[in-house]
Amino acid sequence: MPANILNLPCYKILGIQENEHDYHIMVEAADAPGSCPHCQHNNLVGFGRREQMLKDLPMHGRRVGIYIDTRRYRCRGCGKTFYELLPEIDEKRLMTKRLVQWMGKQAILRTFASIAEEVGCTEFTVRAVFNDYVNELEKTVRFETPKWMGIDEIHIINKPRCVVSNIQNNTIVDMLHNRNKDTVTKYLFKLPNRDKVQYVAMDMWVPYRDAVEAVLPNATIIIDKFHVVRMANDAMEKARKGLRAELTLNQKRGLMRDRFVLLRRERDLSDKDRLNLNGWTKNYPALGEAHRFKEGFFDIYEAGTPEDAMRRYEAWYRDIPVGTRPYFADLIQAFQNWMPYILNYFEHPVTNAYTESLNNLIRVMNRLGRGYSFEALRAKVLFTEGIHSHKQKRPRFERKHTRKPLPANTVDFFMSPVVENVRPVCPPEAYDPHRRKERGKNYGADISTLIRMIESGEL
Repeated sequence: MPANILNLPCYKILGIQENEHDYHIMVEAADAPGSCPHCQHNNLVGFGRREQMLKDLPMHGRRVGIYIDTRRYRCRGCGKTFYELLPEIDEKRLMTKRLVQWMGKQAILRTFASIAEEVGCTEFTVRAVFNDYVNELEKTVRFETPKWMGIDEIHIINKPRCVVSNIQNNTIVDMLHNRNKDTVTKYLFKLPNRDKVQYVAMDMWVPYRDAVEAVLPNATIIIDKFHVVRMANDAMEKARKGLRAELTLNQKRGLMRDRFVLLRRERDLSDKDRLNLNGWTKNYPALGEAHRFKEGFFDIYEAGTPEDAMRRYEAWYRDIPVGTRPYFADLIQAFQNWMPYILNYFEHPVTNAYTESLNNLIRVMNRLGRGYSFEALRAKVLFTEGIHSHKQKRPRFERKHTRKPLPANTVDFFMSPVVENVRPVCPPEAYDPHRRKERGKNYGADISTLIRMIESGEL
């Protein structure tokens, strides 16, 4: 074997032993200390040795143990003794620095158990290395505070977790270990430039609302449209399930098969689906009434102003028959309790547009969740290389401003056919450094990239 098998020039290899699973490499530091670390005197004499075993990166499918013959010295100037410093060794563990760095990166991609087996250490050690690695990433990887923030949740490892997103960029900027008010409040309070948050789209969860109002009082809270209209579909499902007692076994199976026809918007149905829908709604009037008012509630979201939306809701509410009202009781109560925040949508149509992507994310994350801790999954989502979005999406297209007519004695450079010796106009950012385009911004983990990497096995 080559003498430089370790590729660590600061150590001199004394010998190598190997077996089926391991390399045992004996080394000593290539350079002796030049002076005493206590008094800086250079009159040193040897004062014994001790052997230390350190772990290093696996090689050729084998675990690597480095046995360092560490020398002890005595200073003739001050009389104190000391061991020589060992370069490239982690300060906290008997491992090389490169192994610690490698384990941190691998722990995002793999289970702790597989890394522990490959390196030859305990899972506890891998977890400790991983925690330190993530803490360092937290200090160095900074996500831009979203101007349009989404606060939602996903269920991972049998528990709801709060997810904070950048709505404009369709990215995730953090995942919190729970959705409690204190946890969300502390997170929002630590956000840099939190005063720049303009809108917060969320579901109807009181701790989210209270946390935002306490920490981001200038932000407009908007109840996500999809969380509201989903309750109309839930009412439709209640009506469908309430009908099953009247049906035969074959009819129950048919109704189960056609439930998506009842939930889909009527305008989006095919001719075949419309035929199935007519069959169910005409033969079962209660089901037909529930479907009609489900569609009517969706129509509220076609209003152009909060006032128009309120008028539509009031008309919808007045027309609900007594027999149909119980199906929509939860929706009615939610709308009345959260009315100001729901109506904010019609003035500021901000929504968590990634809802469908988030559903896919829930599915793949739950699949990956076996054998992972939440902290490992969070790091996998937030810090995997190549997953971040560094480009802000283009702003909404706006109409040009009408140019005011120029005075008669003013030269119009846009209309004049020939203008000589005219110095080009510099962009505003040339004079105002605060308007210069900032570089190196990180807007978070791109959701579509995240899902693609997980489903393709890259993550």
